[in-house]
Amino acid sequence: MKNIQSIPTWVKGQAVTATIFNLRPIGGELFQSATFYFALLDSDLVVTADGNLTMSGDAYNEWGNDDEYAYNYAAEKLNLVITGDYVAPVIASSNEPIVDTLNEVAEPIANEPTVQDNLTVESDTEI
Repeated sequence: MKNIQSIPTWVKGQAVTATIFNLRPIGGELFQSATFYFALLDSDLVVTADGNLTMSGDAYNEWGNDDEYAYNYAAEKLNLVITGDYVAPVIASSNEPIVDTLNEVAEPIANEPTVQDNLTVESDTEI
């Protein structure tokens, strides 16, 4: 994924800003063309616009296996300006202890039925 200059878009009637560009190959014809799926995403990684793009002719022949070439080709066709590689945010870890068992957070249930031999239900109250 790549960071791009902000692009205003609409999702379900709401104005959003795409800042991330994703591109992946989805098909094509050997020695002829390659088809890519592209998506523009906001900072929460929600797709704000997407579609397919085909590379063929001289562009396909020059592509080889260079992913940067494919990204630059698609960005040019979509009028996007790539500003750098996308780096996922790092979630800071907490020093808070993690509860190991459910019993430490759950209250016991009064007259909780128990299953014995997977056949009979026993309880202090009738069912």
